[in-house]
Amino acid sequence: MLLHNFLEFFSREYPDQLFAEYNGQSLTYGEADAWANRFANSLLASGLVKGDRFAWLSKNNLEICLMFFAASKVGIIPVPLNYRLAPMEWAYIVNDAETLTLFCGNEYTDGIDSVKSESPSVKHWIVLGGEKKPEGWQALSEWLANDPAKPMASVCEADQCYQMYTSGTTGLPKGAMISQGNVSNNIQMAHLAGSITPRKERNLIVAPVFHAAAALSMMAMVASGSTLVIHQEFSPAQVVRSLDEESITMTTMVPAMIQACLVAVPDIANKEFKDLRLISYGASPIAQETLQRAMAVFGCGFAQGFGMTELTCVATNMTPAVHERAASGEPGLLLSAGRPQMGTEVKIADEDDKELPRGQVGQILVRGPQTMMGYWRLTEATASALKGGWMHTGDAGYMDEEGFIYIQDRIKDMIVSGAENIYPAEVERAIFEHPAVADTAVVGIPDDQWGETVLAFIALKPKHTLDLESLQTFCRERMAGYKIPSKLQIIDAIPRNASGKSLKTKLRQPYWEGKKRQVS
Repeated sequence: MLLHNFLEFFSREYPDQLFAEYNGQSLTYGEADAWANRFANSLLASGLVKGDRFAWLSKNNLEICLMFFAASKVGIIPVPLNYRLAPMEWAYIVNDAETLTLFCGNEYTDGIDSVKSESPSVKHWIVLGGEKKPEGWQALSEWLANDPAKPMASVCEADQCYQMYTSGTTGLPKGAMISQGNVSNNIQMAHLAGSITPRKERNLIVAPVFHAAAALSMMAMVASGSTLVIHQEFSPAQVVRSLDEESITMTTMVPAMIQACLVAVPDIANKEFKDLRLISYGASPIAQETLQRAMAVFGCGFAQGFGMTELTCVATNMTPAVHERAASGEPGLLLSAGRPQMGTEVKIADEDDKELPRGQVGQILVRGPQTMMGYWRLTEATASALKGGWMHTGDAGYMDEEGFIYIQDRIKDMIVSGAENIYPAEVERAIFEHPAVADTAVVGIPDDQWGETVLAFIALKPKHTLDLESLQTFCRERMAGYKIPSKLQIIDAIPRNASGKSLKTKLRQPYWEGKKRQVS
């Protein structure tokens, strides 16, 4: 199955079915497929051929969602750009991918203009939306061909579908090449995990679709002939309003978004959310208290997915049934990332990739049909990541007797203090339980006596205070003494990337400058 097959099927069989709503606009499946054909024909007319790449840089809108399906029709590869990056970072990805055409939201053209000279591969600069057309740019309406006929092209499941760059928390971003087969498998698994009803769902898209989870959620909805309700960007008040008033049945959010909705919308407990039946979440840890409150407030099912860009999106699922089991007397299950999804193998391995017994912590390795083709033009990195046919996730965790996966932390983030291993995520989970804490990130910093010591960065809830002694007293009942933070820094907000992951490299950097240890 190919990505565009889903759009074409529902366009043919149900052309008047509502495809999407966005900013007062609406589009049927018939109209969406015709637009995708026009876009695909325009790519070909501008000189791109199967295997070439184009990039887009924009907040969520109808066009960038449809670009995935349009490009699939002709085997041309989209490269989504994270709009939160700096211009030189955009230029690095554009150059690395050798993109020939760049589609850009009007608000980002100035930034791109500042690095145009750094992007020699780009031949076509196309601006999306907005009233002004900057010098040197062509409007999408001018570039788009008026040819809605289905293009003739040969595409198969082994062909690349898109190229999504890693968030670069361990160095320069790498281009994960995702195949048509990878996408098709993850869509099927999403349908099973979410019990998606064809042509009946209304899925709220709030996370940026340059992110793997948001993109897959969007694609899975189209593959069911359901309706996308697209928000340009995340706003807690607007999300809560849509969930309450717009007959939304499903949405996907990162934990920081769920937390923001609970904290920033004072009357959220008074909302009914009568049509909402599922919230999917993942990409970063969520505090058990936050999840339990969310389950009570939204009154719907919850599903968690664990994965990464290199795994298309998801490798393990914690289904709504497991969440219900947790609510019925097994709250510890909420700390789990679920069990391997159908057709996926997961093992916990030591440094030599040998499988460890249940309950022992090691690296989480994944093997399955969602595993990427490899990293774009990085042969050694690909061989290392896919050694032995297993995706080496870089996450430390363990598997219990029932097969549930418990993620401890990123291996690179582990703190070694006095020869003891400390996983920051474990400390963060405890700190999140403190009533004054809105957000937290824990890192290791140099210590002359112990090698490293634990520093907790904390963002407080409004009208709350917290000092180190109070935090340590709170933690003492919840963890071993050597794991308790010895340092505390109160900050306005924890810096996070688009995936919701805290930017620990940025937080650690000032403390490790001039030290022999490399901060990864």
